[in-house]
Amino acid sequence: MRRGIIGLLAVLALVFAACSESTGSDDTTAATTAVTEAPPAASGDGDSANGEALYGGSCIACHGPNGEGIEGLGKPWVGSEFINGSTDDEMVAFLKVGRATDDPLNSTGIAMLPKGGNPSLTDDDLQDLVAYMRTLNT
Repeated sequence: MRRGIIGLLAVLALVFAACSESTGSDDTTAATTAVTEAPPAASGDGDSANGEALYGGSCIACHGPNGEGIEGLGKPWVGSEFINGSTDDEMVAFLKVGRATDDPLNSTGIAMLPKGGNPSLTDDDLQDLVAYMRTLNT
């Protein structure tokens, strides 16, 4: 029993350490282009229902139950100019690499690890997460 609790605490510590979309003031990175006035059209390749399930398992701890963000952990997804100003492919590229604490656009001081700290996420999973992000920004 004690070993299970220690394992659970270790996993939670990793999740909390990994979560932060530290995107500064929604500036762009090398993986994104300039902010546009309207959200880019979804490519249609992602499954937003699966993205929502993945969000609940990988992103919710830092970005909150409804993508509103958790102060000191993860930036909001809702209304994010960074997300709205990026294409689906740019968002997948961003999620693959994350954002280091020393990135000039990191405004939280907490790293967002590649794939939000979940190395098991595939490119299709990331595309599904992006599709779900789009539902939060409509």
